Amino acid sequence: MPLLDPYAVAAVALLAALGLSNLAALGDTAAVRHQLAVVVGGVVMFLVLRQWHTAGLRWLGWGCYTLSVVLLVAVDVGGTSTRGAQRWIALGPFSMQPSELAKLGLLLALALVLGSDRAWPRRLATALLVAALPIGLVLLQPDLSTALLLCAVTGTMLVLGRVPLKVLVPVLVVAALALPFAEQLLHPYQQERLHAFLSGSTDADGPGWAIRQMHIALAWGGLTGGADHPLHRLVGLYLPDRHTDLAFASLVEQFGILAGAAAVLAAIVLVWRVVGIGRRTRNRPAGLAAAGFAALVSVEVAVSVAGNLGLVPTAGVPFPLLSYGGTAAAVHIAALGLVLALGADGETHRLWLRGRPDTARPRLLRTSAVLMTGLLVGMVGFAWQLQSAQGSQLREAALDQMLRCTRVPAARGQITDRHGTPLALDVRRHRVAVVPALVQPTDVPTLAALTARPETVLRRLLHRHEASRDLTVASLPTAAGRRVRAAALPGVFVVPDVRRRYPAADVLGPVLGWTGVATPVEMERWPDLALGAIAGRAGLEQVYDPVLRGTDGRQCVYVTPAGTPMAMGPYTPPRRGETLRLTVDLGLQRELTRSLGEVLRRRPGQPLGDLGGAVLLDPRNGQVLATASLPAYDNRIFGPPVDGAALARVSRRAGSPMLDHVTQVAAPPGSTFKLVVAAASMRDGTVPPDRVLPGGGSWTLGDHTFGNWMSLPAQDLPNAISWSNNVYFYQLAWAMGAGPIISTARSLGVGRPTGIDLPAESAGYLGTPASVARDGGTWFPGSTVILGIGQGYLTVTPLQDAMWTAGVATGAMVTPHLGLAYGQGRSRSALRWPGPRRLPFADRLGPVREGMALAATSGTASILRALPVRSGAKTGSAQDPSAPNGAPDSWFTAAAPLERPRVVATSFVRGGGHGVSTSGAVVLPVLQYFFAHEQEILRTGRPARRHR
Repeated sequence: MPLLDPYAVAAVALLAALGLSNLAALGDTAAVRHQLAVVVGGVVMFLVLRQWHTAGLRWLGWGCYTLSVVLLVAVDVGGTSTRGAQRWIALGPFSMQPSELAKLGLLLALALVLGSDRAWPRRLATALLVAALPIGLVLLQPDLSTALLLCAVTGTMLVLGRVPLKVLVPVLVVAALALPFAEQLLHPYQQERLHAFLSGSTDADGPGWAIRQMHIALAWGGLTGGADHPLHRLVGLYLPDRHTDLAFASLVEQFGILAGAAAVLAAIVLVWRVVGIGRRTRNRPAGLAAAGFAALVSVEVAVSVAGNLGLVPTAGVPFPLLSYGGTAAAVHIAALGLVLALGADGETHRLWLRGRPDTARPRLLRTSAVLMTGLLVGMVGFAWQLQSAQGSQLREAALDQMLRCTRVPAARGQITDRHGTPLALDVRRHRVAVVPALVQPTDVPTLAALTARPETVLRRLLHRHEASRDLTVASLPTAAGRRVRAAALPGVFVVPDVRRRYPAADVLGPVLGWTGVATPVEMERWPDLALGAIAGRAGLEQVYDPVLRGTDGRQCVYVTPAGTPMAMGPYTPPRRGETLRLTVDLGLQRELTRSLGEVLRRRPGQPLGDLGGAVLLDPRNGQVLATASLPAYDNRIFGPPVDGAALARVSRRAGSPMLDHVTQVAAPPGSTFKLVVAAASMRDGTVPPDRVLPGGGSWTLGDHTFGNWMSLPAQDLPNAISWSNNVYFYQLAWAMGAGPIISTARSLGVGRPTGIDLPAESAGYLGTPASVARDGGTWFPGSTVILGIGQGYLTVTPLQDAMWTAGVATGAMVTPHLGLAYGQGRSRSALRWPGPRRLPFADRLGPVREGMALAATSGTASILRALPVRSGAKTGSAQDPSAPNGAPDSWFTAAAPLERPRVVATSFVRGGGHGVSTSGAVVLPVLQYFFAHEQEILRTGRPARRHR
């Protein structure tokens, strides 16, 4: 028996060993056994064909060709299908792919045809006919990749067989031009792969996902493989076709770039040894058979490696012997045995007969081998470059794509009053959650004991939700939660579980607002919100949501491509939101709410308003010290979970409890607006403040008479303010006209939002002759007259009323606000607000302030004489069709001390009657409380106990 070529045999043995090692590393023992049996069968056929002689090549070649054609026909008739292609035929317990045998059969048949002594036209025609039959049968399966490979074998054999290039080149050009039309023969998934390659897409949701996985596999393996990483086996599951088409990428992933280079080197050695044999064969058919085998291996290896690197579309061409596949492995091993036999026969012929070898050896054989070698070495270099340039990024991508993370909500920051007393806070517990697939059965009793749940119930729960990645099994106090975490049970994790609580809900409900699951409105406002996140839905919770919300954490789990949990991933703890400190003093807030509530609950027989709002602010800087709105809602009804019954009851209550009556309810301001009209007169100068205008019980313009609330004598401006003389202000408004009043009102903030840090603030309404006409109404002369007493085309909120009171009292406008600072300790940051804006007519407002002072001492607001400081005020009663009891709205606004005001208080009660008797009764006790505790209220440190 002739000696074996040790290099060629070693190359085949190495490729087979690497292929088996890849399957073993993937954990597929059944595939290892199957491939090993096939390799052994191939070795048996190798030994049989190793004894072959060149003389028997003819009938072996045509026999192999005929058998492959018969089997291809059998496949088309009754083969098994995968992915819509019918490529396999069952032979008892085994299956085979006849198209792999067709490669060898076609190769040998072409070698016999092209190696004959016939003229080249006849050889070319016969070769094309011989090739057409198996190629056509393979296309019928359909298996375009194998058909293209058979076409490549045919073309290569025509070149090697010395068919004139002047004939082959045009044929190849035509074939290249027709190649795009072959796309119509592709299956949809193959077309998607082709388009993904051409577009360069690596989208995880599309066909480019496979390209991404190939690059990840190549990067993961590094130099010597990533088998030492605990998630190595899981990474491998993400590589599709890792047994077959992408075996080269899988090999690099398992054993590193060195293993991949070894496989490529073995293929190069095999090709060169076969090329050498092809030059020593006995005749041209034998030489073409050897050369064709070398070309077949070269094309298969080059296309396979290029596809694994993403340099060409993944075409379904396996790497010889490295890829899993029984028929292909056996055929290649057996073919090597035949090639070695042909080479040995040629050597024997030369030694004994001393004949010269046939001069018509295969054309361009060594040149093609050199090009193939350079191409494969370049591909290995590309893989190395990919690892060097993108290795870290791709390895991170490998871990990220395996992670499925559950959001761990962050605790919201506290909301406190100006002294740090909590007004809204999160009550913390611990949520115990599990990944059922990762919980050890032996740990269930321990978990049941730690969570105080029956073991049988817990096992039933785990079984029912075994696919879950975040199954809540208990909500525990923090101490019990820490004990569960300390137990460190596999598949069990403990995360914060918080609930919002409002200790001051009874007095600050509409101002604080509430939280709930983010709706599309919040998702649009804050695009960074996670689906299902808790967000501020009303009040300060909504306005300061980015400050209060904090940063969510996450608990991750590593999963298979199918989503099956395999291991616990990293845990990122949430970060609590910042604390928001308000300008409000809780003691003053309770006093204001109590005072307003007492007025709204007066005994029968007196005017009863259905709703009211009151506000105290510092006119020097706009800080809101207290703001009361009744009736109101309790924040706790919004949960979670939402108390549906309580919410329904609140929505049905009279008095609009869901609104903040200080900023969201607008009504005619009545005589409190006379401060604005008086300021307009001082600014306009038409009527000097010391001019006495006629008094009386009414004033007539044309055919319409306007009444006074009582008959009053002729008065100047300060006394008219003091006694709220309607007749005076009728005449004043008519003398000025609507323009100066409207202009001054705008300067004092009427008809537009104040800019307070609360949502959905009402702008009120300030009509003008032009705007009324645009709306289809008519501005009558009387419209100007009644505007002088705060009626007509005019509505304001209590906060707007307080703002013009502050502007008149101080000569400057401020921005009202509730936010004071955020953060804790040294990291606390003050919220910045615009400074006071001095009014251009501030120096002319003395007579108006004088009138306010007279009102508080001897006029309609004289109840304020009980205060320890000199104050100024204005009362108001306004006709309001919306009042359910038909009584006028009650208004009262005051500033104190009048020389340098430190507080402005404004109260409004809808349907409350005369201002001093209702709203004045709200303001007086609150101002008394303020001046009794002023130092403690205005400072921002911890308040004294007696103030609470």
